[in-house]
Amino acid sequence: MTDAAAASIELLHCASLVHDDLPCFDDAKIRRGRPSVHRAFGERLAVLAGDALIVLAFDTLAQVSCATQRLSSTLLTVTRAVGVPTGIVAGQAWECEAKADLATYHRQKTGSLFAAATEAGATAAGANPKPWRVVGEKIGEAYQVADDLRDAIADPEEIGKPIGRDVALGRPSATTAFGVEGSVRRLESLVAEAIAAIPECPRADDLQALIMLEAKRLMPKKLAERAA
Repeated sequence: MTDAAAASIELLHCASLVHDDLPCFDDAKIRRGRPSVHRAFGERLAVLAGDALIVLAFDTLAQVSCATQRLSSTLLTVTRAVGVPTGIVAGQAWECEAKADLATYHRQKTGSLFAAATEAGATAAGANPKPWRVVGEKIGEAYQVADDLRDAIADPEEIGKPIGRDVALGRPSATTAFGVEGSVRRLESLVAEAIAAIPECPRADDLQALIMLEAKRLMPKKLAERAA
């Protein structure tokens, strides 16, 4: 069950990237250092590929054999993370508005899928998912702040996609709202809040260390070198 939940969330994440790269949104030429799907295969196939990944995500969950209640709860968690009014579709829709609350935008566009991962993991394991939602939301917000920093000051080769898209497209961004130094402080605060929110569980220390490691990995090299 946990493997199926993780796979479904990753499939939904990949679908969101395929759609996010389309000309109607970011019009990104590269993704992960390779041509984006619409650049490689055309816009129509990219739309269909993203749609197919969404269907495959729920197909993956539907094939799981487990307690009905546990599967139903996991399915609802994942569904709500990608739909409306609080999922990544809602987060993407904020990009169509003249103004957006930055925290809401980050929680919906990115935090919701991370929250689904922590909640679904707890649900699949038969644990109470509610305390884990906060952990996922904080990690997700931290990830998006880090992504905003990378878009502002990283090199395209470092992150495998174009930079400067937030400013060029008028997107809500932590660096626009807080500046680079303020965004770093915001990132550090969110990481600390995520770690503090981890419920008592086996190997909590390992999870804390993993969160810290990921935060350092996502920091643009220019900032990491300056800190060193």
